[in-house]
Amino acid sequence: MIKKYKGYIFDLDGTIYRSDKLIPNADKVIEKLKSLGKKIIFISNKTTGSVQEYYEFLRSKNIDINENDIITSTTVIIKYLTGNHPGALFYAIGEELFVKELTNSGLVFSTDPKKIQIVIVTLDRTLNYNKLEIAAKALENGARFYAANIDDTCPVEGGEITDAGSIITALEKRTHKKLEKHFGKPSKYMIDEIRKRLNLDLGECLIVGDRLETDIAMGNKFNIDSALVSTGVTNYLNGKFKPTYRINSVYDLIEGN
Repeated sequence: MIKKYKGYIFDLDGTIYRSDKLIPNADKVIEKLKSLGKKIIFISNKTTGSVQEYYEFLRSKNIDINENDIITSTTVIIKYLTGNHPGALFYAIGEELFVKELTNSGLVFSTDPKKIQIVIVTLDRTLNYNKLEIAAKALENGARFYAANIDDTCPVEGGEITDAGSIITALEKRTHKKLEKHFGKPSKYMIDEIRKRLNLDLGECLIVGDRLETDIAMGNKFNIDSALVSTGVTNYLNGKFKPTYRINSVYDLIEGN
């Protein structure tokens, strides 16, 4: 695999690290690929950390990267919103950092369902009934319905927690409104940003991740080879999406080379 591809698209949580622990030898994998002149990008659907925080965390684990090597769904949705809805009033089911990053980009946070123009859903560990009702009423009043990501669960040490996908389903059933757009994996918006930064034909790249419905789905959707690792949230019973390779961990990419 290291001879076949010029670019590597790595998922982060569950692939390069899990919680605050690096997947064994993940740093050696990145070092080896960089020494061979391969292009590398890291992508994440998580919105609970900024690009700078992910960068600092990876650097602390001896992974030699630049901030521009990291793309999150927050990065992608901000780019879309500032280009298509500049200054819009939004409400987010999301954590404080996510809301702050959107307001720093010029969007305006509102909790008034009559004024909210866009409802955005993402991972929110502070989710409560009041947040769901504000979002639901805004949608019923005609607000746009977007999501930063559509993951049903998020991997954590010892298991998983509820993520955006489950919240989206609840709001769709509550309001009879359908999600209009999402901006993380496996969306076109995410792949366009990846293509721009790698500056490679995607047929020369390999996606490496732990989730069939996001990482492998993106590979299938855009005809990119993919490798499914078993270090994160892997559902082998889901037969809808097919990886090109199944490997134990990222270390299998270079083991023996």
